[in-house]
Formats: sequence, C-alpha cells, structure tokens
Amino acid sequence: MEWFKKPKNGLVSQQKKEIPDGLWTKCESCGEIIYVKELEKNLWVCHRCNFHFRIKSKDYIELLLDQGKLEEYDNNLISTDPLKFKDSKRYPDRIRDSRKKTGLNDAVIVGIGKIENKEVSFGVMDFGFIGGSMGSVVGEKVARAIERSLERKIPLVIVSCSGGARMQEGILSLMQMAKTSGLLAKLYDANIPFISVLTNPTTAGVMASYASLGDVIIAEPKALLGFAGPRVIQQTIGQELPTGFQSSEFFLEHGFLDKIVERKDLKKTVSLLLEYLLPPAKTS
Repeated sequence: MEWFKKPKNGLVSQQKKEIPDGLWTKCESCGEIIYVKELEKNLWVCHRCNFHFRIKSKDYIELLLDQGKLEEYDNNLISTDPLKFKDSKRYPDRIRDSRKKTGLNDAVIVGIGKIENKEVSFGVMDFGFIGGSMGSVVGEKVARAIERSLERKIPLVIVSCSGGARMQEGILSLMQMAKTSGLLAKLYDANIPFISVLTNPTTAGVMASYASLGDVIIAEPKALLGFAGPRVIQQTIGQELPTGFQSSEFFLEHGFLDKIVERKDLKKTVSLLLEYLLPPAKTS
C-alpha cells in the first residue's frame, strides 16, 4: 500500500502543481524561499536574515524622493564607440542591448528632486546597465549633476551601484574619475553638502572617485565595497585577507563609512543629514 494515495477520490493529489515563474525567489544569503510580493512590500529585504537584494535605479527614486518624482536631465546622452572596441560582442551592440533591457540610455539617472521638501541634485546608478559601469556618459552626467548643485546652491545626493570604470572606453572612462573629483572639490569649497550612498556593489573606479568623496558616506548593510577584487589584492600583498573585509560592516569598523543604514531608513536618514548640513533658514 502506498502512503497518502487514494486513487479514485483521494484526499491528496499525486499530480504536481506547477508554480508560475516569478512568484517566489531565493535569498542569496540565507537560502530562504520568499514570496516575491511580500519581498516587494519589505523593500526587497529578506525578512529572515535582513539581506538587501539589489534593486533598480527607479526603485531608489521611488524610495528616496518625494512622491517618487525626479525632474530628469541629460537623458539624451548616449555612449559612442571611440575605440571601436570588441570583446565577446561589439561595444555598440552591448550598449543597444543594455538600453533595450533596462529602458535606460546609460548607467546613471540624474536630475532635480526633493527629499522631505528639501531640493537636491540627485543621481542614482543602475547595475543592470553593463554592471553600472562608468564611461564617458556616466562621468559627464555626474559632472553636470555636481554643476547643477553648484549653480543652484543645493545639496548633492548620489546613490552608487557599480562595478567600476567601463573597460570598453579605456582611458576615457578613467578620465571621468578626475573630472568628477575635481568638481566635487569645488562643491566642498562652496560649503554645499554631498551625501554619498553606497549600495551593493560599489567598486573600482566609481569607489575610487566620487562615491568615496561625500561629506557623509553611508551604505546599505552587507554591501560589497572596495577597489580591486579580493583575489587580486591577495596576490598583490601576498597575505590572507580578513573575513568580510570588503563589506559595509568592515568599512564602518575601520572608519571609512559614517553609518550603515537599512533601506527602510534611508530617506529619513538622508533627510536628517541634510538638516544637519544645510545652513539654517533665514528668518525675517
């Protein structure tokens, strides 16, 4: 006799029920199987282990800006192919595919928005566009976001998520590091605050330039942060690396970060920081 089997009018069907794709997902950290709609309600944070899933640029706009509204600038900028670069595919084809997949023209969105009624020049990167890499367009859009901050005398907030400089543009992508860093020095001299928000991952050329130059630097929990990968570093210095040395927690412990902030608290924290950093409003 087979257990739990009643062929004619059985209580339990032996037929497998198909689970539609996209209803459930697995936590990358603890392995918990999570109902996607519940995950969305929890801002894409695992209820069991607090792992912060990577989210899209539009999700951060919804999360951080009042009414999820951004007056977008420079959306017409699109990368060219100055080096005629080809790896597994031609660079223009890679750009075209990423534009089709993400609906974006490049790996950063910039514009003007408000955070709890405080106007900011805002930028947010999207890892879905060639790993959030920084080429000439990303560097130019970030530079213009800094310039708008200078012109309007409003704070700058940038949410970074990037694998670093875009190799398909070679030295041109590396030049964006100097361009953005130089403009941020002007912002600092003008006493205009810059809050840098690091998400998983923020690495290489982006981390080595504007992402690490905030007046205040905050990060989501357990984000991967750093310049080179652990294997490269270990081979270079010839030593074993500490456990978790490229995590937000390690960076906070060693003084690089000012605070680790859970996603649900990001807007409140950034708004509070802006209140601290902005000069008091003049009263008549």
